[in-house]
Amino acid sequence: MALSEQYLDADDLDPIDLVEHIAEHHAWEFDRIAQDQIAMAVEGQWRTYSITLAWSAFDETLRLICTFEMDPPEERLPAVHALMNGVNDLCWTGCFTWWSEQKLMVWRYGLVLSGEQIAGPEQIDTMIRSAVMACERFYPAFQLVTWGDRKPEDAIQVAISEAYGRA
Repeated sequence: MALSEQYLDADDLDPIDLVEHIAEHHAWEFDRIAQDQIAMAVEGQWRTYSITLAWSAFDETLRLICTFEMDPPEERLPAVHALMNGVNDLCWTGCFTWWSEQKLMVWRYGLVLSGEQIAGPEQIDTMIRSAVMACERFYPAFQLVTWGDRKPEDAIQVAISEAYGRA
């Protein structure tokens, strides 16, 4: 059953209510932090990603933040930043940023719903899946630069030449 088939009248649900239902649908571990914010853990191939979605009625924006821990040595940070710039050039939705104080790599995306638009369940599910897919795609490159002492332009080739299908 499609996610949208569960919602006959989505006008009564705010975006975070929809996210909660999607998390339940996928059996993701989640915590409703506040009326306008939810945090969840989504298992990927490389690691478990922490995802937070928050709704700002003032900005009419649903913000998604997907994080994973990294602790690059100080001398590798310029290479990590260079890689991040290259990676962001390849991303159409969202971008990566580095939160040094928390030692987190962050994927950010904001869905603007101005004019009282409503996000559908498939749209929100796609936001979450796209965040995880971006992190999964580029995680090996970040690891190669951080711990493999690889140049950003070499490490990014790992993400560019991703394999399709399964063996």
